[in-house]
Parts: sequence; C-alpha cells; structure tokens
Amino acid sequence: MNRNKLKQSIILFMAATIWGFAFVAQSVGMDYVGPYTFIAARNVVALAVLLPWVAVMDRGRRKKDKAGWQKEDCRTLLIGGICCGICLFAASALQQTGMKYTTVGKAGFITAMYIVLVPVFGIFLKKKTGVRVWLAVVVALAGLYLLCMTKGDFHVQKGDLYILGCAAVFSVHILVVDHFSPLVDGVKLSCVQFAVNAVLGTVMMLLLERPDMSALIAAWLPIVYAGALSSGLGYTFQIIGQKGMNPTAASLILSLESVISVLAGWLLLHQALTVRELFGCTLVFAAIILVQLPVKEG
Repeated sequence: MNRNKLKQSIILFMAATIWGFAFVAQSVGMDYVGPYTFIAARNVVALAVLLPWVAVMDRGRRKKDKAGWQKEDCRTLLIGGICCGICLFAASALQQTGMKYTTVGKAGFITAMYIVLVPVFGIFLKKKTGVRVWLAVVVALAGLYLLCMTKGDFHVQKGDLYILGCAAVFSVHILVVDHFSPLVDGVKLSCVQFAVNAVLGTVMMLLLERPDMSALIAAWLPIVYAGALSSGLGYTFQIIGQKGMNPTAASLILSLESVISVLAGWLLLHQALTVRELFGCTLVFAAIILVQLPVKEG
C-alpha cells in the first residue's frame, strides 16, 4: 500500500470511529427532539464548522491562482452536492427514525450492510460481481435474521427496517461520492450536501414535528457532536478519503463504525447484545470481510 492510500485509509478509519460514537449521540438526542429536528440542527452546526474552513481555503487559493474556480467546476459542485445531500438526507432520516426503536449496537451493524450492498448495486453500473459477493449476501442475510428477528420468527422490528433502508440509501451515497469526489473540492462538496440536508430537515421538521427551543437546548451536546464531528468532520473525511479509492474497499473501512458503535453502546449506554444477536453480528461482519478478500487472477 502506497503512502497516499495509507493516508486515505487512516482518514476513512477516523470517519468510522467518529460515526461509531455518533450512534450514541443520535440515540441520546432522540430522547429530546424528533428525527427531523435533530437532522436540521446537526447540519446547521456542520455548516457553521465547515464554512470558515472553506473561506480560509479560498483565500489561500486566490493567492496562488487568480483565475479561481471555472464555471464547469461550480456546476459540477452544485449538482454533486445536491445529489449527495438528497441521498444523505434520506439515509439520515431513516437512520434517525430507526434509532427510536432499536439499540445502538444493532443499528451500527445493520447500517454496515452497505459494505455488501455497494458491490451489489455496482451491477447496475455494469461492474462485475462474482460468486463470492453473492455468497456474502447470503451470509449477511443469515446474520441479519439472527440479529433482527430476536423472537426466532419472521417478525421484523420496525427499527430494523428503517436502519436497513438507511444502509441501502447510504450505499447509493457512497457510489455518488465515488463519482463526484475526484471532480470537485471535497470540503466544498461536503458543505453543499450539508446545506441541502439542513433545508430538507427544516422543511420536514416544520411539516411533521413541533420544534421546541428548550428541547433543543437540552439536546445540545449530542447535536453538537453529531453536527461538528459526525457530519462536519466525518462525512468530509469520507469524501476526502474516498477520492480515487475503490468504493468497495472504502466501504469496508467505513463499516468498522459497526464494531465501534457496539463498543460505544456498551461503554456509554450499557447496552448489551444477546448471544444470538452477537452471533448474527459475527455473520454480518464475516460477510463484510468475505467481500474484501483478494481474488487470484488466473
């Protein structure tokens, strides 16, 4: 692995670590505010963190290049940011809603299903998918059965479906980032997607919820963590780290958030998984590893 790939891997691992602990912040935040209020607030915080960074970067760039950004760059940035923002909003809404009905550990592992879904969705982009990937899908589905269907039947809990939907949409988000991140500035792309999230979150908040200032103040700590670190740094690290990297390889590193979320839930919220659920987690993670095993070229 060359230095650049190692650097990108470390950046993606940092994002995964931040996201793993963010599950705790999201779970705690839901005790005070609704999902769309939380999404709107965290993205406003994320913008407050990133916009000064963009201003400083632009000032330095103007000194080196007086020509500045070309119109094509701005158009691509806007299109990419809107596409990323819509995907991220849908994934966040599903995840945030699902957090009301499931534990931090289960949410983290089900979200990590994007590691299997990314190469599967790649089929529609005419990317080859081998037998090994399909085997991983079967193993992951078996793990999800043990993890989600705790009563031993085919009764799926509401929260599990929301989180699984989040994993599917987040898989699309990873592929969209893979397309746009080499074309535009990563931090600016992140800013646009957060602006889209803030607007969509605010609209849905006003339509479906009754935001209360006292509740927002009570939830300030999880909102600040989710906004400044999980969104502001985490998703920006994802865009920077994914630049030029194979999306499936990147999703493997990002999926480590599932392990960290379990540890965070155990350490901070004292949430434990049963033996059955732990075995389900093991199968899901085995599928994650199976997808990434190198293939011998004959």
